[in-house]
Amino acid sequence: MTKSPGSPKVAQLVAQARGGRVVRTGFLDADSIDRRILQDEEIRSLIAGGFPDARRVLLTLYPAHIPSVDSGVSVLRVIGEFRPDFEVQDFAVALKQLALPEEQLGDLREERGAFLLAVTGKAKSTLLSLGTLANTKIEVEDIGEVAGRGAKTREVVVPSLRVDVVGAKGFGVSRAYFQQGIDGGKVRINGAQARASSEVREGDSLSAEGLGRVDFKRVVNETRRGNFKVELDVHR
Repeated sequence: MTKSPGSPKVAQLVAQARGGRVVRTGFLDADSIDRRILQDEEIRSLIAGGFPDARRVLLTLYPAHIPSVDSGVSVLRVIGEFRPDFEVQDFAVALKQLALPEEQLGDLREERGAFLLAVTGKAKSTLLSLGTLANTKIEVEDIGEVAGRGAKTREVVVPSLRVDVVGAKGFGVSRAYFQQGIDGGKVRINGAQARASSEVREGDSLSAEGLGRVDFKRVVNETRRGNFKVELDVHR
């Protein structure tokens, strides 16, 4: 299993990126990423897990002069005539029997009668070539780097830049409902568990389990009443 960015291993990857290389971890726990080690003017970083609110992600580091890199993640849709009581847990057990490297497997989700799995490396080609799983004939489709309907840019007016205020407005839910998610540990800001009183800043990513992710782009202006007009990218 790939070590977290606080480890000597990732510190070594940072050094490699500063030296001109593009380097990437395997899938790791998003909450384990210490963003402080990524605050380096000579490198850029990309964190991706295939889902807007992914719990397991890949960290890619690359030199600052490179405009962009691919995420390294693919989301596979697996469709099969599984028995009616076949659930995510059963799918996970079947995957273990394939002995795929754990660091090449990300989040596993169920969606409208199919299973969605984030993968990287050889696990992708292995799964794409499968014809059966758990004694069931399956079809496997590569649906891209991110599952969901994609991003939508929104401009909204909020009375403050607190996590609970921006999150509720961005996702279009009540503040009380969003607060329940925060209290339940289902909301994260830049991978770390969020508090309602935390403030979001330009460049922050706010993810909520079951809702998606909001990327805080910028404060457009401050209104005469002291509110903030902000621009958000909302990923569902």
